[in-house]
Amino acid sequence: MENPNTYIYISNILTSWYQANKRDLPWRSISDPYKIWISEIILQQTRVNQGLDYYLRFVERFSGVKELAEANEDEVLKYWQGLGYYSRARNLHKASLQISTKFEGNFPQNHSAVLQLSGIGDYTAAAICSFAYNQPYAVVDGNVYRVLSRLFGIETPIDSSKGKKEFAEIAQHLLPKSESGLHNQAIMEFGALQCIPASPDCNNCPLKSVCQAFELNLVTILPIKLQKTKVSNRYFNYLFIKYNDETFLQKRIAKDVWQNLYEFPLIESDQLVEITDLIESEKFKNLFQGISQVEIIKKSNPMKHILTHRVIFAQFITVTVSELNNKLQKLVQIPLNEIDRFAVSRLMELFLESLIKSNS
Repeated sequence: MENPNTYIYISNILTSWYQANKRDLPWRSISDPYKIWISEIILQQTRVNQGLDYYLRFVERFSGVKELAEANEDEVLKYWQGLGYYSRARNLHKASLQISTKFEGNFPQNHSAVLQLSGIGDYTAAAICSFAYNQPYAVVDGNVYRVLSRLFGIETPIDSSKGKKEFAEIAQHLLPKSESGLHNQAIMEFGALQCIPASPDCNNCPLKSVCQAFELNLVTILPIKLQKTKVSNRYFNYLFIKYNDETFLQKRIAKDVWQNLYEFPLIESDQLVEITDLIESEKFKNLFQGISQVEIIKKSNPMKHILTHRVIFAQFITVTVSELNNKLQKLVQIPLNEIDRFAVSRLMELFLESLIKSNS
C-alpha cells in the first residue's frame, strides 16, 4: 500500500469525510496561532466536550500573547483549575513571556522557533504551523497513531523509538503539501469520531477497502503499546485549620503533583491515619506547637483521586485553634470566604464544594 496514489486516495477520502462530518469548534477555520496554540494545549490531556468551556473562558480573559504574558501565574492557574496537568498552564505562561521577549510579542511563524517555546513538542508545533500557516508538518497524536496503525497494519509499538520514527515518516508521506492543515485536521477528527479505540463502525468506514487491520481482523489489536504506566499510591492528610473566620493555605512549590497550586497544610503518610495517630505525629505537634487549645472538629470520609501516575487517597481534618504561632503565621492566612480566589487542585475543589453544600 506504500505508493503515492494510495496516499493521495487516503488523504482525499479523509478530507472529504472531514468536511462532511467535522464538529463545529471555535478553534477551527481560524488562522490565529495564539488561539490554535491554546486549544491544542488544552486538548492534549482533555476531551473536547470538557475542554471547550475552559477554552472559551481562557481566551476571553487572555485574548492574546500580551494579555497572557502580563498576567501572574496564580491567575493563569486559577483559570486552568479543574483541567489538571497544571504544567501545561505553567508552560503556557512561560511561553507567552518568551514570545514577548524574543519575538516582540508576535507568535513565531518558523517551525523551529515554535519548537523552542516552553511546553511545545513535535506534535503541537506541527499542529500550530499547519493549522495557522498551512506549513507541511504532519501531526501525530493518539488518534493519528490509531488510524495509521490500522490502515497500514503496523504492529510496531507506538511507544517505542522505532515506532515513533516509523509513524512520523508515514504521516509525513501521507501529508499533501498544498492542504497540510486540512489534512491534519481531517485525520485527527477521523480518529476521534470514526476510527475510535473500541468498537469502531468498520462496515461503514469510507477507508475499509484499503484498511489492513480490517482485512486481517486486527482492528481490536492495533495499535500496540508496550509500556504500562506504573501507578503509585499516596496518602494525604489535609488540615483544614480554622481561626475565627479565617483559614490557612500553603503553596506547593516542589516539583511534584499540583506544583504552584494552593492547598491546606498537608501531612503525607504511608496510609490514611486515625486521629489518635495524627495528633501524636511529629509534623502535627510541630505545626501546632505552643498553641494552648487545638481542637479536632471532624474528619471527612476518605476521598480517592486518580492521576496518570498516582492514586491519591485523601482525608480532610477540620481543626480549630485558639491562637496563632510562628508556623501558622508563615502560611497564607485568608478569610474563609476568599478561598475561591486561589487556584487549587480538583481534589481540594471537591472538598470545598462539599463544604459549601453541607453549610447551605
